[in-house]
Amino acid sequence: MAWTKESAIREMESLIKEAQNVANYDKASPEFSRWYLNVSIFLEEIFGGSSKIVLSFRKLRFYPSGSFVIQSFDIQGALNERNHGAFIDDLNLSIGIIQAGIDELSRKSLSEVYQGKNTPRESSMLIRVLSLAEYKIRKTIRDIPANEKEIQDAFENLLIGADIPYKREHPHITYSSKEYIPDFSFERIDLALEVKFCARKDREKKIIAEMNDDIMAYKTKFGNIAFLIYDVGKIRLIGLCYQWPSRSMSAHTPFPILLR
Repeated sequence: MAWTKESAIREMESLIKEAQNVANYDKASPEFSRWYLNVSIFLEEIFGGSSKIVLSFRKLRFYPSGSFVIQSFDIQGALNERNHGAFIDDLNLSIGIIQAGIDELSRKSLSEVYQGKNTPRESSMLIRVLSLAEYKIRKTIRDIPANEKEIQDAFENLLIGADIPYKREHPHITYSSKEYIPDFSFERIDLALEVKFCARKDREKKIIAEMNDDIMAYKTKFGNIAFLIYDVGKIRLIGLCYQWPSRSMSAHTPFPILLR
């Protein structure tokens, strides 16, 4: 659909009304799933994947996090009440986010509010980060590293030299009662990068399991996920691959990078 400023505002007002009806259900309901996907697709289409509107909406989990004390003999009832309370809280926050989108669009044109993730500058930075991991880090480590931290430090030096903004060991992401912290994160390109070190044959299977866990956690926060795997000859080449990001790739795409 070719949206106009007026039709986009009407659509957001309609989504807010639908949210009030969705409040009668829960996160697992088809009604919520339909509403959530419609909002996600619409907001990214109007505001772009890098906009604060879209990023703020994506952070909402519609599910409680952290621990709490149950002061009731009805444990399941207390859990259901807590889950629904968190669901309603995030639903109200999502309404506020959509309303903020209406406010922004009321002040600006469609072209002004759109902040895509595939601008030439952002695409160039993503390629630069992955290129440093694939082509440069091996040259900076002349001896077999003793641990993962040596690889992380070497990669950080490359990022500093290339003047690429990043955060190390940030953010803390709670997923499935565990806390996950990416080794490096790049907010501008929506990327989390994790370093893995393979110095033993039994490490290969563990790395695969760790990557699967990391992907599930990191995709709740980031659109792109990369793994820099430093291998000293213990990983078989069968089944390993490397992919460059492109517009045709779906969101939350992991990019394995194998170094030998």
